[in-house]
Amino acid sequence: MANDYDFAASLMRILSEKYPTKESIYEKLIYLQSRLSLPKGTEHFMSDLHGEYDLFLHIINNCSGVIREKVDYIFGDLLGEEEIAEFCTLIYYPKEKIAQVKSHGRATPVWYRKNLARLVKLAKFMSFKYPSFKMRELIPNSYETVILELLNTHPESDEAQKIYYEKLLSSIVEINSGEDFIHAFAALIKRLAIHRLHLVGDFFDRGDRPDAILNLLMNYPEEVDIQWGNHDVVWMGAALGSEVCIAAVVRNSLHYNNTDVLERGYGISLRPLTIFAANLYPNENPIRAADLASLMMMFKLEGQLIRRNPDFKMDSRLLLDKINFDDGTINIGGQSYKLNGTFPTINRAEPYALTDDEYEIISGLRENFLASVNLQAHVDFLYKKGTAYTRHNGTLLFHANVPLEEDGTFKRITFEGETYSGKAYFDYVDRRARRAYFDRNLEDLDFMYFLWCGLLSPIAGREFRTFERAFIDDKDIQREPCDPYYTLIDDVKICDAILTEFGLDAQSGHIVNGHVPVRVRKGESPIKAGGKAVIIDGGFSTPYHEKTGISGYTLISNSRGFRLLRHQKIADVKLALAENKDIESTAETVEILSRHMTVGDTDHGQGIRDEIIGLHKLLLAYQSGTIQPKS
Repeated sequence: MANDYDFAASLMRILSEKYPTKESIYEKLIYLQSRLSLPKGTEHFMSDLHGEYDLFLHIINNCSGVIREKVDYIFGDLLGEEEIAEFCTLIYYPKEKIAQVKSHGRATPVWYRKNLARLVKLAKFMSFKYPSFKMRELIPNSYETVILELLNTHPESDEAQKIYYEKLLSSIVEINSGEDFIHAFAALIKRLAIHRLHLVGDFFDRGDRPDAILNLLMNYPEEVDIQWGNHDVVWMGAALGSEVCIAAVVRNSLHYNNTDVLERGYGISLRPLTIFAANLYPNENPIRAADLASLMMMFKLEGQLIRRNPDFKMDSRLLLDKINFDDGTINIGGQSYKLNGTFPTINRAEPYALTDDEYEIISGLRENFLASVNLQAHVDFLYKKGTAYTRHNGTLLFHANVPLEEDGTFKRITFEGETYSGKAYFDYVDRRARRAYFDRNLEDLDFMYFLWCGLLSPIAGREFRTFERAFIDDKDIQREPCDPYYTLIDDVKICDAILTEFGLDAQSGHIVNGHVPVRVRKGESPIKAGGKAVIIDGGFSTPYHEKTGISGYTLISNSRGFRLLRHQKIADVKLALAENKDIESTAETVEILSRHMTVGDTDHGQGIRDEIIGLHKLLLAYQSGTIQPKS
């Protein structure tokens, strides 16, 4: 008890250094208690970006259509459709739009004043839920004094204020800083539209610019959290030096024909591989030959991994030793299948052994992966901002699935002599992935590959049939077994059990995950269990557009509830500038709250309440004389 008292007293004395007077406590308490009543910030949820930088950039710039909604609300009765579209494009792409206006001879002082006035009005409307200190943080550096002055004037209510306001705008234009202030206001408005960005995994593969997406996010001014996807963890493992992860990453890049990300984005040369592959498969085109060569190295390294890690339960993927080289067949599950390829590098006596040439190639690739400054920086960022799962404001986020049995109970999974399920399993996965980052021992690097493609992995949740898809024509054997989660998630009781397991309120909580593209074209709905769960993988990547029928989802949570934006068609930058074309989206309500949600209802609000309690205790100590305030 004495130790507890001493500790509490120490905390009070530390707090008193920050708030040395009763007046400083009064000021902070007034601010904190008022802060709790402001509307909560707007959160945006996206998943499975898969390297589609141009599409992601456009959605970030127009804030998933939120900016257009605000512009319509404020200016819908004042401006025509063409004026609204051009004004929105100016906010999305200020640099490019101003250059276009200049080239057409329209960048007059009147044009600058008119658009600055509109930007001020829009920013003022969107800033109502933010306290003044936060506004200073959001305004780009060097502009905060003038912008705050513009936002705090009221030209509509007082003639003197009107004159002052108009003089501020005129002065900006007269000194030729109109362009700079348009840039600053555009940046501010975008920051006001998105308070926090949740990215539910899978930055890599398929699209060719995951590196550009990560560069953008590393400089993104707002709060960002990431839930690792299986396409992320295999790149993370590769960057840490896992040879089997490297083989998988290289194979994926070749398979999706986006080797630029390796060679230009990360400076990793594939030339030794392509030369080796051309000699192995002289009748194939270079990309297909390198694909086959890397695929075979991956299968061999995967086989070695499976044999040394029985906990992974991946023995069904040991297939190279099942090949009958005499008749070109393979035996899987007691059934024989005809193979449609050749295997020139497999040693029949040791099918999982690399040849000398393969070992030399994979060793060279490993050196390149470890030496890539950009890749290492991106993986550091993924570890810094990413987790296996996140709980935020009553929402549970993870990329793929919570491993379940067919009856809906949590699957019990054993690693390193300990058995885990539910939240404890996710915690173990997170710890071990971080252990791989710090220790880089072989067992933990192997675990990163397991997370990429293991049926028991909560970041994958299905058994990959890569060999069958590559070398067997039978469609039935190509079907990939999945965790029961994917069919049970539409059950309210299952969702309630998952939310409770992760310490969230089953009545008000939500589950958000991606990983499995929702086939809207076939009538599938992303909203499960009456809104308890939302699957937000809408096929953001271009190859999925035909499959899903849409261009992805953004889930938006604001003070009024949840709504899901379905992106039908996304304009590229050139079209946006040439014709002021915008994203075409339709909104679907997931949940409408009976009252507006405030900061006090959020996780941050709980932290504020804890701070208020501490300040009240310090004030009591000042009043009782236990601690002497400074004069």
